[in-house]
Amino acid sequence: MKAELIVALDVPDVAAAVAAVKKLPAEVQFVKVGLELFVAEGPDVLKPIAALGKKIFLDLKLHDIPRTVERAVQSAAQHHVFMLTLHAAGGRAMLRAAADAAREVGPAAPKLVAVTVLTSLDQGDLNDLGVARTPAQQVMALGELAIGSGVDGLVCSAQEVGAMRQKLGPQPLLVTPGIRLPSDAIGDQKRVATPANAVKDGSSFLVVGRPILEAADPAAAAHAVLADMRKT
Repeated sequence: MKAELIVALDVPDVAAAVAAVKKLPAEVQFVKVGLELFVAEGPDVLKPIAALGKKIFLDLKLHDIPRTVERAVQSAAQHHVFMLTLHAAGGRAMLRAAADAAREVGPAAPKLVAVTVLTSLDQGDLNDLGVARTPAQQVMALGELAIGSGVDGLVCSAQEVGAMRQKLGPQPLLVTPGIRLPSDAIGDQKRVATPANAVKDGSSFLVVGRPILEAADPAAAAHAVLADMRKT
């Protein structure tokens, strides 16, 4: 499959989300709803976005006991979201419970992608958490655990996606945040890459938020990202 762009709707309310979606070009088929927007508006925020023809990546990073996560996956399926995140650090039993729930739902279930190491974390942060592995080693270990537990893919930075693709093969979905054009500020992201490099290394979905939403012309900014993705 060709790599796709996901625009992160990191905005405070449904009105801002709808306005942002309307500024995106038709080529952008996927948008992300994360914690800020979902906590502010609840699941009702998903309806007007879906009504605009966009597929929704629900980024809630589920991390709880297996039964709770299993039920959350079932609930997400009722809202017809395309993809849903959970933390690989939740462990094997939690990951398997989520995968089993999705399998029982069937084709309407969201694709499940596990977060390995947040792109805002670096070696110093892992040391603070008592993790002796390097970020690359931690990403690989958690990635293999998650895929082995039955989820559809992973969220990992562009700096690790190449090794992950090589290790896991073509099947898993690899979702890459921390994407910036060379001219963009990196903000609070510590492990970033350009769209072209991420696609070259095997990313399935590239997540971009502020560089598009905060641009003077969001449609033009989205086209710039898409153009860079197509350089490969």
